Amino acid sequence: MPPSRQQRTFVMVKPDGVKRKLVGEIIGRFERRGLKIVAAKFMVISKDLVKTHYAEHLEKPFFKDLEGYITSGPVMAMVLEGDNAVEMVRTMMGATDPQKSAPGTIRGDYAQFMSRNVIHGSDSPASAEREIGLFFRPEELVNYETPEWAVMF
Repeated sequence: MPPSRQQRTFVMVKPDGVKRKLVGEIIGRFERRGLKIVAAKFMVISKDLVKTHYAEHLEKPFFKDLEGYITSGPVMAMVLEGDNAVEMVRTMMGATDPQKSAPGTIRGDYAQFMSRNVIHGSDSPASAEREIGLFFRPEELVNYETPEWAVMF
């Protein structure tokens, strides 16, 4: 068995993914790849949280549209854990621009527009730590072991 590179990463199914009833399908994809959910929350993001979460985009011309979109309905915020979780989730999500996302990726299969691209995932371990801290209190993260008999792959 290769050495463990257990990581946690932040993932959010965006309002378009929730409204299109893709939450279960997306979670299933992550679980089938061996990632485990250690926290999950169905919520509507406040404008203050949007400004903190997307701080690097505050001064960009598209920020108001982004803010309106991400607060337009509920999201499913999650923390996933697994070997090299940040990179695995990024690969599974596909390119930010759905037109450049490969078939078989979440965005390649479900997203139509860059401004409505179904899902967000942390882009680095440092971003994951920051984003997890924005959306979850430490006591909301659950530690548990997956028994070997439950591993299906």
